[in-house]
Amino acid sequence: MGRAEDTDHIEELFSGFGPVTVRRMFSGSGVFADGMMIALSVDGAIFLKADSGTIPEFEREGLRPFSYRTKDGTRTLNSYWLMPERLYDEPDELADWARRAMEAARRSAARARAKPAKQR
Repeated sequence: MGRAEDTDHIEELFSGFGPVTVRRMFSGSGVFADGMMIALSVDGAIFLKADSGTIPEFEREGLRPFSYRTKDGTRTLNSYWLMPERLYDEPDELADWARRAMEAARRSAARARAKPAKQR
């Protein structure tokens, strides 16, 4: 499991990528860059934004998508995947993964804007 416990630590982890803002939300925190959420921190683990272009990288690493329990069972969000553990000690590689997370966030935002209003 990851080791991101507080805002300062998360900001420091992502410093090689660039400035990020950490905002409390639900039972964790969102990590934002340029107004887009690129990561989610929950219970000390960081989950990076992912999409069909980047999910295969996470799968090759044997990682899992973010999931949480509800009263009806477990819900999985394939849009956020567990960050590889080694990235906590590899700032340059973390910056690369964060850039890909940012690209996934941009693609997701573009798709959302392209959908007709009645489908949202």
